[in-house]
Amino acid sequence: MYLASKSPQRKALLEALGLDFEIVLPDYDEVDEAGLLPAQLVEQHSRGKALSVAARVAPLMPGRPVLGVDTLVYAGGRALGKAHDEATAREYLRCMSGQVHVVYSGITLVSALPQGHAEHEELYNLTGEIETVAGQEVVIDTRHATTDVRFARIDDAEIDAYIATGEWRERAGAYAIQGRASAFVEEVAGDYTNVVGLPVPLMVEMLRETGLWPPREWGSTQDCLFRY
Repeated sequence: MYLASKSPQRKALLEALGLDFEIVLPDYDEVDEAGLLPAQLVEQHSRGKALSVAARVAPLMPGRPVLGVDTLVYAGGRALGKAHDEATAREYLRCMSGQVHVVYSGITLVSALPQGHAEHEELYNLTGEIETVAGQEVVIDTRHATTDVRFARIDDAEIDAYIATGEWRERAGAYAIQGRASAFVEEVAGDYTNVVGLPVPLMVEMLRETGLWPPREWGSTQDCLFRY
C-alpha cells in the first residue's frame, strides 16, 4: 500500500504488522473547516491526504490502496491538533491534566476499482464511494475511531520537564502515549493504537472487507520506501 503520512508512529505500526508499504507525502493543506465536529474533521483530513497521494501515484494497481490517516485530541470542548510551540503544548497538557480526553482518528482507503465490477457486482463488496481520480475510477472508504484517555493530575514541574524532552512535537494533543507521556496515563478505554496514531483494528476491518487481508506479503521481509 501507499502510506500518505510521514508519521514515524504510523510507519512503525505498519512495519510491526509486516505490511509492504511505500511512504508518499501528501500535498494537502490541512486547514480545519469551521463548524465541523471532531469526527468530521479527522475524516475530512484523512480523505484529503489519501486523495492527494492517489492523484500523484495514479493509476492505482489492484491490491495496492492508499492509506490516509488524521488524528486529533478533543479536550476541554475543543480540538487539539499538533502544538507548534512550547506555550501551546504546555496549554494542551494543562487542559488534559486530571481529565478524560477523546482521541479521534480518521482513516481513508483509496483503492482501484476491480475490473469487471459492473458485470459481476455481486462478487465485490465495494464499501465506500466510487469517484474518478486522475482519470481512474477508485473506491474511497472513510471512517473514524475514538478512544477515551484519562490523564492523572500533572503539575507544572512535570509539564515543564516533559516539554523539555521535545517528545510533544508533531503529536496530536502534544503527547506521545508510547513514550514518556505514558507516565501521565491512568486509563485507556478503547483502541490503544488509535492513540498512537493509527487505529489498527479499524484499518484491518476495512482491508478485510475489500479482500486485502491477510496481506500477501506475510512470510516475506520487505523494506518500506520513502518518496518525497
